[in-house]
Amino acid sequence: MKQYKVGVIGATGMVGQRFVTLMENHPWFKLTAIAASPRSAGKRYEEAVAGRWAMKTPIPNEAKDLVVMDAQADVEKIAGMVDFVFCAVDMKKEEIRALEEAYAKAECPVVSNNSAHRWTPDVPMVVPELNAQHLEIIPAQRKRLGTKRGFIAVKCNCSLQSYVPAIHPLLDLGVTKVLACTYQAISGAGKTFETMPEILDNVIPYIGGEEEKSEQEPMKIWGHVENGVIVNTTTPSITSQCLRVPVSDGHMAAVFFSLENKVSQEEIIRRWENFRGPAQELELPSAPKQFLHYFTEDNRPQPKLDRDLEGGMAVSIGRLRPDTQYDYKFVCLSHNTLRAPRAGRCSWRSCWLPRATLTDL
Repeated sequence: MKQYKVGVIGATGMVGQRFVTLMENHPWFKLTAIAASPRSAGKRYEEAVAGRWAMKTPIPNEAKDLVVMDAQADVEKIAGMVDFVFCAVDMKKEEIRALEEAYAKAECPVVSNNSAHRWTPDVPMVVPELNAQHLEIIPAQRKRLGTKRGFIAVKCNCSLQSYVPAIHPLLDLGVTKVLACTYQAISGAGKTFETMPEILDNVIPYIGGEEEKSEQEPMKIWGHVENGVIVNTTTPSITSQCLRVPVSDGHMAAVFFSLENKVSQEEIIRRWENFRGPAQELELPSAPKQFLHYFTEDNRPQPKLDRDLEGGMAVSIGRLRPDTQYDYKFVCLSHNTLRAPRAGRCSWRSCWLPRATLTDL
């Protein structure tokens, strides 16, 4: 199939670096343009990230000699070089919204890791296995923007990526309420143990804005398209606590939930094991074959053992059992810089933009 020319906006940051590594040897995408702030513009990429390359793998050879462009000043030039861009910039939200719309209006589709457009009513916030149908909103967005090809699609906050996929196959049973306590790796803050020494032998019981996102963003993911906007659902009710823990990669969650229609543990596990989304049906290159993996061992999942399951793209679940206050509880895990990137610094395998949309590029 055709290889799409891809640009990475914000390529020198941790999320941008992850995007760059994900392009290496990708069957669909060819890294063609790299952009960052004016202080990096004009430098070779290898030079621009010297001393701050945070990935465990080396800088891809195809990226080393690319000259970094100015993300804001070179919008038209970049738009003319690529089929679409991944965007992961560190700017004020209003500046991010303006930048992403500038690329879209230059007829360059934007797949964004940033949070700035998550609540724009006609911008889809997509988890490929769960709500790919929200991409149907793109023609309405294009009409608003006055574009033929350009559009913006975003990914959700990384704290959701462990527990929302696990709850999703149970929604038709009438999930009424969810309590999720997340234990989030330092890479979600764009940090390593070297740059965040205060996390060693410590837990930080606050991540700014994270709990609100964890409680509200699932409402959009589980919403529906109507009259040119995405209408949020109102159920289930979700409450959360989000903690930063001394783990390099991998967000965990302890989850409690109640159902209107009671079912057995075996039925819940069966639903998890049999669940397949469009990403699996289309056999997209980054999609895990077994999206939701249930462990029967009492001491699983664990970040060190399980975060890289299926290339870091699977969600691991374990310890499902009855609860005294809710109906059931379980523990789950996802790799936050592979499965679930975010504007706060996770990266997204947006390499999953469905074929139906790619054909419009």
